[in-house]
Amino acid sequence: MSVWGPLAERYETERPRKLLALDGGGIRGILTLEVLARIESLLAAATGKGTAFRLCEFFDYIAGTSTGAIIAAGLARGMSVQQLLTFYENTGPAMFDKESLLRRWKNLYKSEPLADELKATFGKDATLAPENLRCLFLAVTRNATTDSPWPISSNPLAKYNDRSRKDCNLQIPLWQLVRASTAAPIFFPPEVVSWDSGDSSKTFVFVDGGMTPYNNPAFLLYRMATLAPYKLEWKTGESNLLLISIGTGAAPTIDGDILSPDKNAVSNLAGLPGALMYGALVDQDINCRSVGHCVHGAPIDREIGDLMPRGEQGTVIPVTKDIGRAFLYARYNAELSRAGLDAMGLKDIDPAQVQKLDSVQFIKQLRSVGEKVAEEVRMATSSQAAFSSSGLRDNPDM
Repeated sequence: MSVWGPLAERYETERPRKLLALDGGGIRGILTLEVLARIESLLAAATGKGTAFRLCEFFDYIAGTSTGAIIAAGLARGMSVQQLLTFYENTGPAMFDKESLLRRWKNLYKSEPLADELKATFGKDATLAPENLRCLFLAVTRNATTDSPWPISSNPLAKYNDRSRKDCNLQIPLWQLVRASTAAPIFFPPEVVSWDSGDSSKTFVFVDGGMTPYNNPAFLLYRMATLAPYKLEWKTGESNLLLISIGTGAAPTIDGDILSPDKNAVSNLAGLPGALMYGALVDQDINCRSVGHCVHGAPIDREIGDLMPRGEQGTVIPVTKDIGRAFLYARYNAELSRAGLDAMGLKDIDPAQVQKLDSVQFIKQLRSVGEKVAEEVRMATSSQAAFSSSGLRDNPDM
């Protein structure tokens, strides 16, 4: 029997592949979901499947970090975007259920409410095995025991997914892996996961995957889909590989009061996850734009711009022209600064309402931001690609 189980026909047949990478960012995952809702709607109409369509049918490999891992797991299980939006709206307050004052010196929020919701949503006994998923899934975690990033995939060909191993990754409960990826320091307690009940050395402590260089897992996903050691070795090239990357909003800020005696260690540490996440997502985005053919994405900074390939006259090279890059790439994200929100026409939203990872009381505002970003998504005119933007000022016909 094939190691791919019910997914054998899909993954043992050579074909163009489509990758989806989802950033970490706490409750700001709502932004990601609004963009995904737009993508799902366009594809549902294009395929004629309507409400029966699921993104796991289109994307062959879905990766997520932290809140992105929750969404990625849900999509890989066959959930609709609307189901996941409902999950976030109903579960958001439970995700960030305040710890008692006596325990809050360790972490701000309890782990039990989220763990219970993940078990109920994904299934208490569902694992990473192919029979439990409808497409490949990757969750980024950080193993605090070994002090290293641990990206854990459902790829049955991978070395540590060999079912003959006592510590096979495929036996790990899906809910627990997702919980491990979301255990943001300061905010949540770590997750302890045992790979082999008979070997105590195979029990590890995990914290949020956003505490690795892969809070934006896009370039990591590309490597794990194409490099020989992972044994998938999917073909590269613009006609063979599409990578869509979706963020949870970014708002780099300068804290002029960081050395103030009025700020204690806890208040400074609480801002550390966001700072690390921002630096990591930018680096991964630049890597993707450098190696791939970027067809959509906001400027990175004033020096390198958007890194979209341009011709001699400065015109963006259209998605229909193959320029020999490793893959087609699109990045969707929002700038959550005052200037960024104003540019989207959201002058009524206070940046402070949507910048925090635990802004559960402002889900409505987060959805409004996500809806604005989703407006950038269009079906591409090229059969090689899935999406691009038809609203770019310098290439309105893309």
